[in-house]
Amino acid sequence: MPKKIDPELKARAVRLVMEHRGEYPNLTAASQAVAKQVGVGKESVRRWVIQADVDAGRREGTTSEESAEIKRLKAENRRLREDVAVLKAATTFFVGELDPRNR
Repeated sequence: MPKKIDPELKARAVRLVMEHRGEYPNLTAASQAVAKQVGVGKESVRRWVIQADVDAGRREGTTSEESAEIKRLKAENRRLREDVAVLKAATTFFVGELDPRNR
């Protein structure tokens, strides 16, 4: 299970990479340097920066807000499918109970 990272630490790491990005040949190198400073994995920092770029509109992709909405809709869809399955089973049961041939 992934560990929870403090949002302030995450924001600090992203800010540091953004501020010092020009000092490194690429995003990975900048992320690696900042990751050592803040004590998290370089790939985590790199992904956070990419997501921050997407959220700010500087890069194509699914924003954090859109991802949260998709997750919420998938959970709602799953619950509704479960409700439909229960209702179908109940309908089948009651139709069998009301059938005069079963008396």
